[in-house]
Amino acid sequence: MLGKLFHYAADAILISAVLAGIKRSTGLTVASNKIESKDVRSAVDQYLSIGEWVVDQGIMFMSSSKYFHKKR
Repeated sequence: MLGKLFHYAADAILISAVLAGIKRSTGLTVASNKIESKDVRSAVDQYLSIGEWVVDQGIMFMSSSKYFHKKR
């Protein structure tokens, strides 16, 4: 049971990170301002901010690693 919960949480974080990557590369984002419920809107915004954090951490890791370089 705990394994499934961890798996679903990891999947949700990966989806949030993909959405953050799409936002960074295209500017397209979830229109959370159209969500009427203030609580749901807040939860969606927090969920999306987790993806932003994951992308930021990945960028920091990759930029400090010798296995990645910036292609110009």
